[in-house]
Amino acid sequence: MISQNHPLAIIGPTASGKSGVAVALAIKIDGEVVGMDSRQIYEGMAIGTAQPTLDEQSGVPHYMIGILPPNKEITAGAYAKLVLDLVTDIQSRGKTPIICGGAGLYYRAITKGIFEGSISDLDARKQLENEYNKKNGPRNLMDRLMELDPEYAEIVHPNNKKRLIRALEIYVSTGKPPTEHYKNQSEDSQPKLDLFTIYMDWELDDLGDRIAKRTTKMLKAGWVDEVRTLMKQYPDEVLHPLDSIGYSQIITYLNDEISEEELETEISLRTRQFAIRQIKWFRKETIDLTIKMSVEQSLKVVTEEIVQNLKFNS
Repeated sequence: MISQNHPLAIIGPTASGKSGVAVALAIKIDGEVVGMDSRQIYEGMAIGTAQPTLDEQSGVPHYMIGILPPNKEITAGAYAKLVLDLVTDIQSRGKTPIICGGAGLYYRAITKGIFEGSISDLDARKQLENEYNKKNGPRNLMDRLMELDPEYAEIVHPNNKKRLIRALEIYVSTGKPPTEHYKNQSEDSQPKLDLFTIYMDWELDDLGDRIAKRTTKMLKAGWVDEVRTLMKQYPDEVLHPLDSIGYSQIITYLNDEISEEELETEISLRTRQFAIRQIKWFRKETIDLTIKMSVEQSLKVVTEEIVQNLKFNS
C-alpha cells in the first residue's frame, strides 16, 4: 500500500514507450510528469532526444524537458535536487508526481543520493582528456573503465567523453570506482525519494524493431537539420550533448564520412546496444511492478494494468 500522491517512476530502455504510458497514467490518476533523461533536458534537441511534443503531452504538465541550452551541463546531483523540489511542489498541489525516463544514473541519484566525497581532481581530468583525444583514446579509456567498474561501464558510451572521463577521474582521485562509492554511501547523507517504480519490460527483438522504426521516423522528421542548426548556433563551442548516440553519427555523416544508409543503420545499432546496457543497469534496481510489454498490447491495457496495481491508502 502506498499513500495518495506517492511519487511514481516509469523506467525502461530507450524506445520502450515510457512517455506515452506516463501521459496516459497521469490523465488517469491526476499526475504530472517529470523527465528523467540526460539529453531531453536540453533545448534545440527535440527530435534526436524524442522529447514528447505538445500534442503527445495531451495537456499534462511536463518538467525537465528542454530547459537547458546545450552548452550548459548538469550533474546528476544538481538534477536530483531539481527533481526533489519538483516532487514536493507537485504533491503540495494534490497531484501525483510521475518520473519518467531511462537515465540510470539519474534514477540512482534520486533514490540513493550522490556519494559523499564526490571530489574533482583537475590534474587527473586533464591527463585523462589528453588520453581521450589520442588515436583510439575513447576505446582505450572505455576498456580501462570496464576492467575497473564493469557495472558502471554498462551505462557509459565511449563517445560520452564527460561521463567516461569523470568515472575514471573518481577512481584516480579516490582509489575506488564509482559503483563502490554508491554502494558504500551513507543512508542518511542526502534527501532521497521513495518511489513506486514501474519497469517496462520488452523482448529484445521487439524492442530492436521499435528502435529501428523510431530511428527512421526521427530522421524523416528533420534530425539532420536539427544537428546542422545546433552547429551553426554554437560554432566555436564543444557541446557535450552532441556526444550522444545519433548526434555523433549525424556529425560524421555531415562530414561526408558515411552514407545516409550507413547513418540510419549505425544509429539503430548503437541505440540497440545502449538499450541493452540500460536493461542490465535497471535489473540491479528495486522494481515494484514489471509490465511485460508486447506489440499487441494497447496503451489503454498497459495503463489499466498499472492502475490496478497501484494500491493507495484511503
